[in-house]
Amino acid sequence: MDKHSDQKRAVQYLYPPSDPYDQRMLDVGQGHRVYVEQCGNPGGVPVVVLHGGPGGGCSPSMRRYFDPEYYRIILFDQRGCGRSRPHASVMNNTTWHLVDDIEMIRRTLEIDAWIVFGGSWGATLSLIYAEAHPSRVRQLVLRGVFLMTQAELDWFYGGGAGKFWPEVWARFVALVPEDERDDLIGAYHRRLFSGDIAQETRFARAWSAWENALASIHSTGSGGEAPGDYARAFARLENHYFTNAGFLEFDGQILAQIGRIKHIPGTIVQGRYDMICPPDSAYALAQAWPLGDLKMVRSAGHALSEPGISAELVRTMDRIAGK
Repeated sequence: MDKHSDQKRAVQYLYPPSDPYDQRMLDVGQGHRVYVEQCGNPGGVPVVVLHGGPGGGCSPSMRRYFDPEYYRIILFDQRGCGRSRPHASVMNNTTWHLVDDIEMIRRTLEIDAWIVFGGSWGATLSLIYAEAHPSRVRQLVLRGVFLMTQAELDWFYGGGAGKFWPEVWARFVALVPEDERDDLIGAYHRRLFSGDIAQETRFARAWSAWENALASIHSTGSGGEAPGDYARAFARLENHYFTNAGFLEFDGQILAQIGRIKHIPGTIVQGRYDMICPPDSAYALAQAWPLGDLKMVRSAGHALSEPGISAELVRTMDRIAGK
């Protein structure tokens, strides 16, 4: 076993995941019910985990970054994905609905303020939530920063990342007629919301495979084939949000409003060779955010499971716990 595998195994089992002590479906309104779970120490420091995507859902492995004796860990599936219902639905599903859902979870669990931990789209949502409710955030821990800008979308869906992975990019664009390839988000949108489940699933798997193939620095270019239900929720929700520019008021809104969280401390963990969310966004965030400490991981890409990323996140949460 190589040293990367050893490190990954050590991080994964440093804190054996505890069984949730509380699981529930929370009615958040507008026809949506979201899955929420708690684990760790009921009297511990609360930390809410915001998953990526949009549409990725949470998993038990996301508990492993937190000492269960110190932290009260809250995970939830955002609207339309994971165990939340209705599945793959984009109705009444916007960034601002998610921000309201986070607040409802906080109030329901009677938490005054918590640490917000999020990666990729979860980092985006963490920042937007913090800017909307700064008094409710004790600290931010972010990974693989995505600022929901047009430049970032153009990089990943306009051919920038494709220059590094031309054979994978060729598979991604091959499903779309040549006269539609100037707007791949739009072209995929028409097919992901066609009403033909077979077509939606086929394009959802292709959409998901393009992203999955570029997640790890050790990738061979194969994104694998995700289960149809998962891929359909992931692709439809992600495409819906990207088609609507994250439902932000203007491009660059997160950095423009960074002054709202200037008093909140935070850590930014970023893979140097992240092909999905390139490091310039993390660097720009750190430059604009007085208390944002950037940890650039030398040999890592985007995935939460990257050994260097996992190790740095564990170190960060241990440091906050005073270890």
